[in-house]
Amino acid sequence: MAKKKYIISFPHLGNYYVPIYNLLNNTVDKNLCEIMIPKKMTLRTLEVGSKASPEHICSPFKYNMGNFIESLENGANVLIQAGGGCKYGYYAEVQKQILEDMGYNFTYIQLFSSQKLDINYIYNSFKMFNPKLTIIKLAYNFLLAFKILFILDKFEEYIRENMVYQINNIDFLKLHKDFLNELMEVKDINKLNILKKVYFKKMYNVKLVSQDIRDKYIKIGIVGELFSSMEPFSSMFIEKKLAEMNVKTKRYTTVTYLLFKKGFSQKKLLEESKNYINYQFGADGTESIAHSLELINMGYDGIIHIKPFGCTPEINAMPILQKISNDYNIPIMYITFDSQMSEEGFKTRLEAFYDMIKMNKEKKHLA
Repeated sequence: MAKKKYIISFPHLGNYYVPIYNLLNNTVDKNLCEIMIPKKMTLRTLEVGSKASPEHICSPFKYNMGNFIESLENGANVLIQAGGGCKYGYYAEVQKQILEDMGYNFTYIQLFSSQKLDINYIYNSFKMFNPKLTIIKLAYNFLLAFKILFILDKFEEYIRENMVYQINNIDFLKLHKDFLNELMEVKDINKLNILKKVYFKKMYNVKLVSQDIRDKYIKIGIVGELFSSMEPFSSMFIEKKLAEMNVKTKRYTTVTYLLFKKGFSQKKLLEESKNYINYQFGADGTESIAHSLELINMGYDGIIHIKPFGCTPEINAMPILQKISNDYNIPIMYITFDSQMSEEGFKTRLEAFYDMIKMNKEKKHLA
């Protein structure tokens, strides 16, 4: 088989490769293009990304660079970058320059430029991969991808908050895997709605322990930087580890939240946090404070604040979170992820935090 003219890849972030793949799969001309799903994160991804990145840049940049390098090594010649907030608004330009300086030859498409979505640029870029593409077809495919994104976040949120309660430990895992595979190939919104109805019914029918048993579980909320929250490898699969310890977890950060809710909730979050902050922190710092207060009001037993090495807004949030911890007498653990953190050391910290919360609950119960 002749090699395709364009081999397209993109960064890996949790399971969000699914809507991106779906968009590309429904848009490009398969005679011209091959879609390369990026490899899942590994230690090698971080290692090669770190070598190519400025030493003191934050970990998400390094993971992203590692993703790109691994795709280019495997033959990709088109890289798609979303862009976005925080330092990430400048990532695209810096990453492109570094990769070119390393000798890679590729086409680079940045979906967001200066925090704005340039429709004409995106359409003209995608026309390169499908000369017959119409703007109506592209708009429909984007709408379908966004609906997949929204459904995926809702589906995973339910599983994330209930997997610790399932009676059969493989039910959610199998259901989730099957749903991801079908979402990648769906072609239209009507079929997507049918698929959603089928899988959500299956999801809600997974047998869980009774409510009185659930009430006995320790509940820990997770706040912090967006990449660490949404890419499980970068946070050492913290949610999975906590579930294995019979801990119910909750986190707020998803792509749906970032795209459709975050911008409209800033005033509300500041109002909820007015006893502690008066201004926006930038990135996810404001959310870390406001959501911690929400978790306390919801009766959570502890909070874990996560961030990658080099994340300034989250560093600024930490002293305020410590004050909240003292004011409300709730334990908050701070974890910074970098290439030097060991698996065993991380697991030991989680177990110690769990034991402390458990002992505190038992003391309160006896008092």
